[in-house]
Amino acid sequence: MNSEEKSVTPKVQLVEITDENCDQRLDNFLISRLKGVPKSRIYRIVRKGEVRVNKGRVDVKYRLVAGDIVRIPPVRVAERSEELYVPHGLQSALEQGILFEDEGFLIVNKPAGYAVHGGSGVSSGIIEGLRLIRPEAHFLELVHRLDKDTSGCLMIAKKRSTLKLLHELFRENNVHKTYLALLTGKWARKKLIVTAPLLKNVSKGGERMVVISPSGKEAETLFRRLKTFSDSTLVEASPKTGRTHQIRVHALSLGHPIVGDERYGRDDLNREFKVRGYKRMFLHAERLKFQHPVTGAQLTILAPLPKQLEDLLKNEEQV
Repeated sequence: MNSEEKSVTPKVQLVEITDENCDQRLDNFLISRLKGVPKSRIYRIVRKGEVRVNKGRVDVKYRLVAGDIVRIPPVRVAERSEELYVPHGLQSALEQGILFEDEGFLIVNKPAGYAVHGGSGVSSGIIEGLRLIRPEAHFLELVHRLDKDTSGCLMIAKKRSTLKLLHELFRENNVHKTYLALLTGKWARKKLIVTAPLLKNVSKGGERMVVISPSGKEAETLFRRLKTFSDSTLVEASPKTGRTHQIRVHALSLGHPIVGDERYGRDDLNREFKVRGYKRMFLHAERLKFQHPVTGAQLTILAPLPKQLEDLLKNEEQV
């Protein structure tokens, strides 16, 4: 890479933390300040002590306090042409997919196939795409997460103060989340609450897996049958807790994994559904219902089912 493609921040920066960045993790603060610098590089300069807070070494997980003085060393920063690449398809989907927005936060209809953020071999994600199409926004942070292959309602904070309030709503289970999922096979029950505890695990292949285990964290999902087809069942899934892969693993525990779930589903069934046009996991975050953290107004935000999935359901034979 030649000198025209990269530039170096001219000198050490000493940044005083204000209320806007108070309680933000150091790594997230540095990522927002050093746009174009790989996360691995940011973690390295913190680990080596090149980044200091109040002249002392800190961990990347350190939460900033108003009045802190952060020392940021000279770092190579990618020029605009070399910054993180965000596909035009993702940019377009985000621009057209805003479901709600005010001065404190926004909710976007996340397209399937994109991680919520870059990292772990993924060059860019939803948050990077939003920062690209909203260059004037000084603060954009994920409030919660959705799996890469899940579509639907995703909440993004535009202010540090709002992020803290929204995190509190989620922690206290005051955000009611509803998903649509297509399960393989005919599920005989009309409704069932699954309370199987979940434990994060790692498979022999190194792929992150979640398993049901007495030593896991408590998890609760309400499944309600909506329609039964010849070899599948459309359900509404409402998770009370927010564990990793919760709906997917609880669906598997019913004996009816989600159509297209390559991690927890059956390969033979996934192949059969793929031939019929199901190219992705059929899991969609359809609705968020909660009280606005500032105004107190009751909000119900709906994300329409993607047309591809809607059309596939129309072709299914209802029983």
